[in-house]
Amino acid sequence: MKILVIGPSWVGDMMMSQSLYRTLKAAHPQAQIDVMAPAWCRPLLDRMPEVNQALAMPLGHGALELGERRRLGVSLRDTHYDRAYVLPNSFKSALVPFFARIPQRTGWRGEMRYGLLNDVRVLDKAAFPLMVQRYAALGYEAGRIKTAADLPQPVLWPKLQVTGAEITAVKNAFTVDNTRPLIGFCPGAEFGPAKRWPHYHYAVLAEKLISQGYQVVLFGSEKDNAAGEQIRLALTESAQSFCLNFAGKTSLDQAVVMIAACQAVVSNDSGLMHVAAALDKPLVALYGPSSPDFTPPLSHQAKVIRLITGYHKVRKGDAEEGYHQSLIDIQPEQVYQELSQLLGARKEL
Repeated sequence: MKILVIGPSWVGDMMMSQSLYRTLKAAHPQAQIDVMAPAWCRPLLDRMPEVNQALAMPLGHGALELGERRRLGVSLRDTHYDRAYVLPNSFKSALVPFFARIPQRTGWRGEMRYGLLNDVRVLDKAAFPLMVQRYAALGYEAGRIKTAADLPQPVLWPKLQVTGAEITAVKNAFTVDNTRPLIGFCPGAEFGPAKRWPHYHYAVLAEKLISQGYQVVLFGSEKDNAAGEQIRLALTESAQSFCLNFAGKTSLDQAVVMIAACQAVVSNDSGLMHVAAALDKPLVALYGPSSPDFTPPLSHQAKVIRLITGYHKVRKGDAEEGYHQSLIDIQPEQVYQELSQLLGARKEL
């Protein structure tokens, strides 16, 4: 069986989509699963053993470009896919499998996709409260899974593969000191400072960890580098040499490998948080206005800290520097205590 998946466009969503691939592979071990997604997703897809190959989606996130989508679909006809799964809910995301004439095209109803999809599922959001449940449910025949309770348990969570040799190579490439264990911080957030734990709290936590013999590594994209520098420069001069700001200096694949090298990770609600969870790292996930009720870190080694309830659509907080008060109120000592418990539990295993 040949399967084409039209994948999501965000790091966290792409990570959670692996639950569908794992579900399909468990039911159809001989299936060939190809995933079409933006080219930047390839480092993640290459570390998912269920995925045969990543196919680059050359069109931008908001572009319709009907003619180009038709050309792309027609180019796939000779591949003879048996099934397609369309994970984004947009109309345009269902066009390529339609033009490719894939016999079975499955997805949630979304934006008026009748005809484009011929296996249309109607989503009851209350019945599937988690995004990962919605992805996994698509891997079963229509009508079999009516609620999340019908999913075989446990749901197959994302799980990335990184080898020890890869960790050694990347650490050597960045001249990382091997005498101190690494703690990863992911201080960025896609939608700005309202989802970020304040840099001065990260700095207090980093100072304490460094004083105890750890080395702190900061991860993120190029636009997160300034936030990383705020943390590093808030440290005492003696501690700064043990705080490495890799935000914007690594490829996504290198960041994945370096996160795998960490003893534990502290992260805002971000795509890299989901990467750390998929690497089974002890993880403290810090939430403010965004909610873990829909996209929590999928790991038994993750601890979520959140002081408010509900979802708050906030792009910039009212506090100084755009931070949200609920994240300011999470104190470094609380995070340190949770992190210490996770590290202690790991040592006992």
